[in-house]
Amino acid sequence: MFEHRGLALIKPLMDRLARPFASALLCWCGAGLAQSNTDALATTARHTAQAQLATFGEAGARRVNPAWESEGLPADKAPRTQFDWVQLGQDWALRLRTDGSYGLLRHAWQGAHPALLTWRWRLDAPLEKADITTREGDDAALKICVMFDQPLADIPVFQRVALTLARQVSGKDLPSATLCYLWDSRYPSGQVGSNPYSARVRYMVINGAASPLGQWRSHSRNLAADFAQLFGKESQLTPNVSAVVIGADSDNTRGRSLAYVQSLQWQTP
Repeated sequence: MFEHRGLALIKPLMDRLARPFASALLCWCGAGLAQSNTDALATTARHTAQAQLATFGEAGARRVNPAWESEGLPADKAPRTQFDWVQLGQDWALRLRTDGSYGLLRHAWQGAHPALLTWRWRLDAPLEKADITTREGDDAALKICVMFDQPLADIPVFQRVALTLARQVSGKDLPSATLCYLWDSRYPSGQVGSNPYSARVRYMVINGAASPLGQWRSHSRNLAADFAQLFGKESQLTPNVSAVVIGADSDNTRGRSLAYVQSLQWQTP
């Protein structure tokens, strides 16, 4: 899953350097590990981020807003997850489809964040073999992640060394902490934990095994409170955000999934 796994570069990098750490980096893939868009599009995303997260698309546009940059695994080692802006009933939504694939959409963000992150999502086809507690099953049919610029001094020494090494080898300013919200079909809502590849990526199951499929669920999360729950023993203050990521992957378990997301945005209380 993030790929949660860190975000992308890390599969090869993980295997050779800090395999545990790498997976987390995959999740961080939004950290610019994969270059799929032009510099102009990246600049547009950064400018948009100053005010608000960009919408996924406009009604009738039939394409995803380029402010959401698409990323896959290095050298496309797995097919890319399909992201489409589609009409669903009377509304429009971002559609995520996996088929033994990996992919994410990354929206750059610079600086502090409003208090709440809100969205609507639904899962129609889950990944039956996924298991977020194991490396072999580390896939996610639906996830939204926030990447933080956590101070290195706050990070446990071994993890700090692994992160520093990964940054040096990749030449990228990889995020030091990533918090992922998941829709998971194996574990219950409320479960929290660390990615099996790296403790720099931690998750919360927002919709779990008892959540019915094919139904919209709306969420509003207090980012500071969630960061404190998962990373509070390391950092007393919530760090600045560097990116918001939406992803879905099934490259480990070779499954297929289908999900939708709407109205992801920052909100003030």
